[in-house]
Amino acid sequence: MGNIITAKNIVKRYSSHVALNDVSFHVPEGIIYGLLGPNGAGKTSMIRIINQITAPDSGEVLFKDEKLTPRHAELIGYLPEERGLYKKMKVGEQALYLARLKGMSKADAEAKLKAWFIKFDIKEWWDKKVEDLSKGMAQKVQFIVTVLHEPKLLILDEPFSGFDPINVEIIKGELHRLKKEGVTIILSTHNMASVEELCDNITLINQSKAVLEGNVNELRHSFKEHNWQVKFKGDDNAVKTALNGKFELLDLTPENNLSVARIKIPEGQNSNNLITALLPSCSIMGFSEILPSMSEIFISAVKRTNPTK
Repeated sequence: MGNIITAKNIVKRYSSHVALNDVSFHVPEGIIYGLLGPNGAGKTSMIRIINQITAPDSGEVLFKDEKLTPRHAELIGYLPEERGLYKKMKVGEQALYLARLKGMSKADAEAKLKAWFIKFDIKEWWDKKVEDLSKGMAQKVQFIVTVLHEPKLLILDEPFSGFDPINVEIIKGELHRLKKEGVTIILSTHNMASVEELCDNITLINQSKAVLEGNVNELRHSFKEHNWQVKFKGDDNAVKTALNGKFELLDLTPENNLSVARIKIPEGQNSNNLITALLPSCSIMGFSEILPSMSEIFISAVKRTNPTK
């Protein structure tokens, strides 16, 4: 499969502020794609351009290799961070209205909405007013309306904010299901744990520029620092002696009946050398490479492009 979204050299200015400065990236079809960045980095500006709420000053966005046009809007579902429903309308009436705006027939929209309301355990709220919904229930309604017309591309801006842990898991489950069905999902979030759990690829935007793009697993390997975790049974001092200055002991902590050491392997050495050095002094119960978290990569990449802060 190809790319569902290709951003080419996007520039967007607001008066004297440059929100996006020559930003390029591509979103392959059928994956969950993380659009990351600190507040004010330009993520929301990029999302608004993809949704054709605003237009770039220069550059272009392609949808499946075609220039993005208004006719692509019906193929996109968008859940903005700042969400709002008409408080005085009934919940079902509001959901039907929004579904009709997406081009759905009343009968089709009503049937699908009622199935979703049952699935999300909110069917008893169909005839109640929106203003009586809790924040979590209102978010469920808005998520349902966003996916109801079965878009090919789903764009979610901070979709987990305000949800309790149970509802977060429900939404994550739906995102996994939609991905399996071939829907591409762009996820804009500050939650790095969600990025590691959900996203296949990411782009990091910082100070209006795309500074990092790639597959999450490949990025974690590219940022690794050759640190390893060793769980062992034996004398801690004997292990320290066995390292013999060839390997750097980062820390050593007890865990149940074992000891856990974090060890850096220097250039010129490898994991086999480390095992060989340790075996005479202890029984190795676990041995694994430590890969950086997406949070650590995020911080490292931001510092690299903004070293004064």
